[in-house]
Amino acid sequence: VQLQASGGGLVQARGSLRLSCAASGSLFGSYALGWFRQAPGKEREFVAGINSIGSKTDYLYSEEGRFTISRDNAKNMMYLDMLSVKPEDAAVYFCGAAPYKTPADMSWKGVKYAPHEYDYWGQGTLVTVSS
Repeated sequence: VQLQASGGGLVQARGSLRLSCAASGSLFGSYALGWFRQAPGKEREFVAGINSIGSKTDYLYSEEGRFTISRDNAKNMMYLDMLSVKPEDAAVYFCGAAPYKTPADMSWKGVKYAPHEYDYWGQGTLVTVSS
């Protein structure tokens, strides 16, 4: 699977942005997907994840409800809708694809949270927030 993230750019604080991740290759619908971000001097952190069939999602700050992850398996696309963007959201955003590697994993079809679980990464798209 090859991934390409896009949609980043300059956004004003409290504005909105949609990031997209386009995938090529087969079996897109068999992977859990996720968005991660990395700010300068910081480690890559989980932002949002979605399971292979889109029935389960989770977020870094789920209580805020500002981000929404979605996927369209027919189009090999994943999205991250960002609302009420904050200056601390500024980072390079990466999309990743994580395979289910065990029978239990395949049966549960959960969200994947750790970077080491992801085998494929897009190149990243930069989000800059002006205050």
